[in-house]
Amino acid sequence: MQQEFASKLLEGAVTELSRLPGIGRKTALRLALHILRMDEGIGVALGESIINMRRGIRYCSVCHNISETEVCPICGDVRRDRTTVCVVESVKDVMSFENTGQYTGLYHVLGGVISPMDGVGPDQLAIDSLVERVAAGDISEVILALSATMEGETTNFYLFRRLAEFSDVRITQLARGVSVGNEIEYTDEITLGRSLLNRTLFADSIRRN
Repeated sequence: MQQEFASKLLEGAVTELSRLPGIGRKTALRLALHILRMDEGIGVALGESIINMRRGIRYCSVCHNISETEVCPICGDVRRDRTTVCVVESVKDVMSFENTGQYTGLYHVLGGVISPMDGVGPDQLAIDSLVERVAAGDISEVILALSATMEGETTNFYLFRRLAEFSDVRITQLARGVSVGNEIEYTDEITLGRSLLNRTLFADSIRRN
């Protein structure tokens, strides 16, 4: 049964909040009422920050990480190791690896993983731009740092096949400190850092299987 609202403005706020992942209409109503009880200045600041974020953030033209400029601060940092690229699924994974403090190379954000069940194929991901970056000739190692799920492993293998023509480029993957089935964003920083430092050649994992 559709809930009745005394205010169309409240109903509109609840409808928009309920579009967020994991937020049902009951939770959305609680959030909307909480915002309504806030000091007006705090509520206005919240709204403006969301608008500014939506309008001001873009995706880096090189690695597809979020940025406020054409090229993100990581890609623009001359101190980073520009010969190593860590391939991740999402922007959240970039944050996870940066929090380890143990990686100094560049990133490439795919924007997801191959998942036929969800209708996500290679064409929906930023794979062609990764191949173009490797083809440019400055990269000597690509680290496949996707989650240890079936979809992540499928994507790893697809990327390995796409990059196989570049024989002078090492294709590595995270060490198995990351448990099978785990997603990168939920892995603790110590385990993630060790998995990076102890990474292995991807080809070796294919031979073992």
